[in-house]
Amino acid sequence: MRSLLLPALLTVPLAAQDKPAPVRLTPLRVSPASTLSQEIGISKLDLTFARPAVKGRKIWGEVVPFGQVWRAGANSATVLTLSHAAKVAGKDVAAGSYGFFVIPGEKTWTLILNKKAKQWGAYDYKKEEDVLRWEVTPQSASHQEYLDYRVLPTGLDGAVVELGWEKLRVSFPVAFDTRAIYWAHLEDKLKQAPETDWVPWYQAAKYCQDQAIEPQKALAWIEKSLKAGESFWNHETAARIYKDAKRMPEALAHLQKAIELSKPGGAPKEYTSNLEKELAAWK
Repeated sequence: MRSLLLPALLTVPLAAQDKPAPVRLTPLRVSPASTLSQEIGISKLDLTFARPAVKGRKIWGEVVPFGQVWRAGANSATVLTLSHAAKVAGKDVAAGSYGFFVIPGEKTWTLILNKKAKQWGAYDYKKEEDVLRWEVTPQSASHQEYLDYRVLPTGLDGAVVELGWEKLRVSFPVAFDTRAIYWAHLEDKLKQAPETDWVPWYQAAKYCQDQAIEPQKALAWIEKSLKAGESFWNHETAARIYKDAKRMPEALAHLQKAIELSKPGGAPKEYTSNLEKELAAWK
């Protein structure tokens, strides 16, 4: 009996020694943290940074010394994340997260991507861990009290990233190979798609038709979609694919079918009306 009680008795002192979780306040940062996310095609570019304020100080050459590595923000180093491989300032960069640093100069700045993304400030920065360096010329701008980043899309393939603070602004381009990225996505999804679901085959065919690429695959995929199930969506796309192939009898038949299905299928009246106008024009 004594041996059975011993383990239970031994747990009492241990339980008594348990301490509650420590209480900590959330630090109040004078340079608020921010995350900026921008889709480009089906790729994504993220920037994580903190926004210091000017507060009447001389920024360039004093708060941010010339010729020294700067975290391009406040607190933790700024982080640039690419969902897919891209070209940054025209140079190839693999997908991933990078520390973004700047070396300001009186006339030109050096911008840096460093493979160590998570670090406080630039205290652990090592030049040998740089992935990319490039030169830019800062431009004059209106006063910006808090440091700001902007990502301005230039199309389905790219965007311009801008950093602005005080009265200077610098920018650089980021470009993705959207067509190759989307095609890889398309092929991967079709490998997973059942032949009984009309939607992914329709989507793949419509992408090809919209982009004027792979007409034979577009035709095969739209026929597979129609075999799986009929909708005014896939009949309309079939009509356009057959029209592109100069097979007008099939094109007219599919457009007519799309019109018929759209009326009880819940399509807006404007959609049906536009298809009827196209049918008349095609004839």
